[in-house]
Amino acid sequence: MFPKQNEKVPELRFKGFTDDWEQRKLGDISSSYSGGTPSAGKKEFYGGDIPFIRSAEINSDYTELFLTKNGLDVSSAKMVDIGDILYALYGATSGEVGISKINGAINQAILAIKPNDGYNSQFIMQWLKLEKQKIIEKYLQGGQGNLSGSIVKDLQVKIPNLDEQTQIGNFFKQLDETLTLQEREVENMKMMKKSLLQKLFI
Repeated sequence: MFPKQNEKVPELRFKGFTDDWEQRKLGDISSSYSGGTPSAGKKEFYGGDIPFIRSAEINSDYTELFLTKNGLDVSSAKMVDIGDILYALYGATSGEVGISKINGAINQAILAIKPNDGYNSQFIMQWLKLEKQKIIEKYLQGGQGNLSGSIVKDLQVKIPNLDEQTQIGNFFKQLDETLTLQEREVENMKMMKKSLLQKLFI
C-alpha cells in the first residue's frame, strides 16, 4: 500500500489496518529512568545474586557483574524486569536498544523505558532501532558521546493503534530471532571449519 500525499500512514501495512498513525512524544507514552553504580571499592556491594546490566549487555541473557542487595540499596542502581526496553545512553553503545531478557539492575548508562497501557514494547524498541543513526547524527554529530533521558523522552514517534503495533512488533521479533539462530549456525560452522583445517593440514 502506498500512501497518498500528506496521508499519515506508512508505505506498507498489514492487511486490515487503515487508520492514520498519530505522532506522540516518547515521554508521553512511557515512563523511564536510569540507574547507577555502587562504589567499585566496596567489596560488599558486589558478588551477590542480582544481575548488574551494563550498556554492552542490554541484549544479553547474562551479565558479568552481580550486585548484593546492600549494593542495590545504597546506590542509584535500579531494577528492571524482563520485557522492559533498555536504551544505551553513553559512549560507543549510544543509541543501542534492546528488550531486557533478565530481571536485574541497571547503571547510569542505561535508560529503562516502560510503555504505558496501549503501547507495545517491541514496536517502540524496533522504532528506536530504526531511528538510531538519525538520533546519533542529530544529537551526537555522528560520533561517540552521551544521550540523556530528556532527549529520549522528547523523541517524536509515529504510532498506530495497539493491534497494529503488536503485529509489527511481533513480526520483527520473529525476524530478529531467526537472524540470531542463523548467526549462531554461522559461528558453529566457522568453528567446525577451523577445527577441520587444523586436522586436515600438516
